[in-house]
Amino acid sequence: MSVAVKICGLNAPAAIEAAAGAAFAGFVFFARSPRHVNPATAAHLARGLPPLAIRVALAVDPSDADLDAILAGFRPDLWQLHGAETPARVAEIKARTGLPAMKALGISQAEDLAQAEPYLEVADRLLFDAKPPKRPDALPGGNAVSFDWKILAGTEWPLPWMLSGGLNAANVAAAARVSGALCVDVSSGVEDRPGHKSPRLIRRFLSAAAEA
Repeated sequence: MSVAVKICGLNAPAAIEAAAGAAFAGFVFFARSPRHVNPATAAHLARGLPPLAIRVALAVDPSDADLDAILAGFRPDLWQLHGAETPARVAEIKARTGLPAMKALGISQAEDLAQAEPYLEVADRLLFDAKPPKRPDALPGGNAVSFDWKILAGTEWPLPWMLSGGLNAANVAAAARVSGALCVDVSSGVEDRPGHKSPRLIRRFLSAAAEA
């Protein structure tokens, strides 16, 4: 069975075209990221997506003003909350915007999976990503680092979930097999330099995921 794919950090028409086979298309609204776009740009790019692609807005600890600014120019189908949002804040964001939310969680060891428990009643999806490296320039995600996929092996969750962190065309099949993931999220693994998506690498990743 093929693995569903989210291409995150889309910021150019050529990348949008290459990502046509992805189930999820992610746009980053986080100023520190080299993949950052403004809402108007995201809305323009999203017009090139297939009708069934799920448009994801990635935000990091967004304020109410941040949420309003994003929604003023771009209407996502799903929030990806990639900061330290509490379960209560996730519920607030859903109530304020009327949109479902996916909570990203940083993982480095099996004990980290326990942090998912409080979100099971409020989030609509989970995303398991590698914890950011301990360096000043590290981002909440998209750092091209992975974690031990065996941590997720055999786990069952009441919510749909994605695997992220250090994935690329060469390892996505193994990552899905070892972790049991049915959906994967990639950003830096389809870039030829930080923030610049490679259409060739996007197509290779989608092909590898389809064969996983």
